[in-house]
Amino acid sequence: MAKALYPGSFDPVTYGHIDVIRRASALFDSLTVAVLNNGAKSPLFSVDERVNMLQGVCSDIPNVKVDSFSGLTADYVTSNGFDVIIRGLRAVTDFEYELQMAQTNRKLAPKADTVFLTTSLEYAYLSSTTVKEVAYFGGDISKFVPREIEDLIFEKYKK
Repeated sequence: MAKALYPGSFDPVTYGHIDVIRRASALFDSLTVAVLNNGAKSPLFSVDERVNMLQGVCSDIPNVKVDSFSGLTADYVTSNGFDVIIRGLRAVTDFEYELQMAQTNRKLAPKADTVFLTTSLEYAYLSSTTVKEVAYFGGDISKFVPREIEDLIFEKYKK
């Protein structure tokens, strides 16, 4: 039974993330989507808020579990017995960084391979940073995130 992990910030989760989640869940017996608690970043949403968002958008996918973690992805992979790390690629510019991370994770967690899924073309331009920037200036983000996520983002910027 192949266990896969899709780690990320998901601040906020976008249609691009959801696309990768749906496709990865069809390839593996179980998929854990895990929110990284990265102290070096200042996210818009707390870890708990991001976990709740992901649980909502993944509720109809039976083999997907949502979790969170701190520290090295490789340590989380090893301690939870994952076989595969899923990473999404939007463009060639993502590949260099992701390849370096995959090679590092392979050294630190040698039993786990990294599988790259290219984002569907309709989401190749999309990033959480873009969503936040457009939302900050009051732009239409309905093509970037589900309605329930859109509402949460605009609620954050009202405060």
